[in-house]
Amino acid sequence: MSDPHEKFIIENTRISHAPLVPEIPLYLASEVVPLWRMTEEELAQANIAPPYWAFAWAGGQAVSRYILDHPDLVRGLRVLDFATGSGIGAIAAMRAGAAGVLASDIDAIARTAACLNACLNNVKISITDEDLIGRMDLSVDVILAGDICYEQPMAGRVESWFKEMARHGTRIYLGDPGRTYLPKAGLEILSRYQVATSRELEDSDVRATSVLLVSGNPG
Repeated sequence: MSDPHEKFIIENTRISHAPLVPEIPLYLASEVVPLWRMTEEELAQANIAPPYWAFAWAGGQAVSRYILDHPDLVRGLRVLDFATGSGIGAIAAMRAGAAGVLASDIDAIARTAACLNACLNNVKISITDEDLIGRMDLSVDVILAGDICYEQPMAGRVESWFKEMARHGTRIYLGDPGRTYLPKAGLEILSRYQVATSRELEDSDVRATSVLLVSGNPG
């Protein structure tokens, strides 16, 4: 195996299933703490970012579940899975019949993980390393995003961009378990899920997680 990112992923994960989306197998970390410690201590010199891609976060699970249960929302449409991480949203969209999916992530290992997971699920996705925030020329009908409101200023940049995209007719589905920087207005709750998680990642064993539609209306 010549790709060091593929090697790292396969050596530090195992094929398993997210609790809310059991029909999508993924390369996921089976032990949280050792992988984070390895990334921070042993691989810092290799410029490897924290392995967010190695876990199926609650928001990503929720938006994926919602799309699988409502395939008409993406069937035949062009979808962007923003900050794809493991690729679970992109895979769900393809499973639901999307015409095509572009998965974006600025983390190189996340992009490799998304590609491996797409292969594992026998779907084809396109992937980009571009920072797409603010781009209004994207040829997509739907945007999916999970767990992107955990820090500023990214959440603020994304909020402005998403609302502008929504004003131009893009449907944007956001999965979020109540992150600190979730916008306080301009969101319509579509569904709620109780998502099993780990206390090593979250502050509880279950996170109440919403799927929200981003509105282009002011406010």
